[in-house]
Amino acid sequence: MANNFFLKKSVARIQEESMNSTLKRSLGAWNLISLGIGCIIGTGIFVMTGQAAALHAGPAIMLSFVFAGLACAFAGLCYAELASTLPISGSAYTYTYATMGEIFAWVMGLLLILEYGVAAATVAVGWSGYLVSFLKDFGIVIPPQFTSAYGQAVTLADGSTVSAIINLPALIGIIAVTLLLVKGISESATVNNIIVFVKVAVVITFILVGISHIDVANWAPFIPPVEHFTDPKTGLEAERFGWSGVFRGASIVFFAYIGFEAVSTAAQEAKDPQRTMPIGILGSLFVCTVLYMLTSAVMTGVVHYSMLNVPDPMAVAADHIGIHWFSWLVKIGALMGMSSVMLVLMYGQTRIFYIMSRDGLLPAFFSDVHKKFHTPWKNTLLVGSIVAILAATTPLKTLGDMVSFGTITAFAMVSFSVIYLRRTQPELERPFRTPFYPIVPILGMVSCVGLLSTFELHYYIFIAEWIACGLVIYFVYGRHHSRIANEQRPLEADAEFIKKAHEPQID
Repeated sequence: MANNFFLKKSVARIQEESMNSTLKRSLGAWNLISLGIGCIIGTGIFVMTGQAAALHAGPAIMLSFVFAGLACAFAGLCYAELASTLPISGSAYTYTYATMGEIFAWVMGLLLILEYGVAAATVAVGWSGYLVSFLKDFGIVIPPQFTSAYGQAVTLADGSTVSAIINLPALIGIIAVTLLLVKGISESATVNNIIVFVKVAVVITFILVGISHIDVANWAPFIPPVEHFTDPKTGLEAERFGWSGVFRGASIVFFAYIGFEAVSTAAQEAKDPQRTMPIGILGSLFVCTVLYMLTSAVMTGVVHYSMLNVPDPMAVAADHIGIHWFSWLVKIGALMGMSSVMLVLMYGQTRIFYIMSRDGLLPAFFSDVHKKFHTPWKNTLLVGSIVAILAATTPLKTLGDMVSFGTITAFAMVSFSVIYLRRTQPELERPFRTPFYPIVPILGMVSCVGLLSTFELHYYIFIAEWIACGLVIYFVYGRHHSRIANEQRPLEADAEFIKKAHEPQID
């Protein structure tokens, strides 16, 4: 039985499944680049950048993006090779299944739930903050009790505080995205393309307008001196800012780079995936890294970094500039941008569950495709319901840290998979090959491990508990229904029968 845990899905089988997929192939290279940009440009710029600068890195958040961007570049090159070699939905889950075996693929699936499902909830919370701010500009005030996670203290206009009940805008946002995805990926991609164009234009406008309003005094000191404080979660003494704060900021904004990985989940709906997948992954990563660097420089130059620990830091910078139409434009762009991020993340999560179901590790419910829309609609509705509840009841920082930890861990495993597959199956056709092998995948693993070392102990405890709970599900259901294992068992039974038949009989 233990050997079944390490059964691998052959590359030939993966490629055959890609050819026999019932999903509609409708996404070209530009759709995939747009899909990646649609996910990358969102919460990272509009929300997480402000928190990372205010709480950890200060103006040196620009350096945090350099380190996070380098780690993502190494991982992105590894993803590009695997996506071109194994062109099927499931992304890192499928890659791990082909290299390290079923039990590791299941663990990767658990990490990808953090990277996609929980990430979609995180984005929805940030989207809610911008929506509340935007509506307030027009005199429409949503009761504060309905704009934050349950139990969070919310400050009212008179200075008093109340406990929040539910984040209603976040709930509604996820429901809307879910219904759009049920309709179909072609329609979703069209909407996403429009949104991507608008929000990229808004980000570029923010950079161009903001450059002339930068006060270089806000960049001093560029790396704030180390401060010691008591961590409210653990009660232990901790530190922020300094170089350790720069690296901790990198681990936070790493959340913003999961978009290029989401492109690989679209392999079964991509035209000519061997050619278009690497283009989509690397193209979206390059464009967005440049925009991140420029945006963070403008944001911390326009206002002091200490003012950016808010749900809408870019709006704060735009309001400080004092151009009303510009402020509205930024908020609209943020809302549209994060809407597309929710779309892509929800899309990625449902496709991962789809392929896990086809492997037998999840019930067939998750791979039931709608006859008219050609989408896994039951899967989408269930995932949307769970993510909506999570977005409505969980604080932003808690969600964001869980996503970053899971994402970095997954990226490290993908980098290792490239090395493993090169050594075990060097003869495979690889339309895209990671350059400077094995240096790039090794640097990918090292950089990810370095970023993981910046997290506090309680995140390691959480991830251990998360994986332990997931493994219980695997042992109760997954290992008994695994398609590969069930195909193997008759062969093992025959071998055992033959072995017993040839054993000497004792009267």
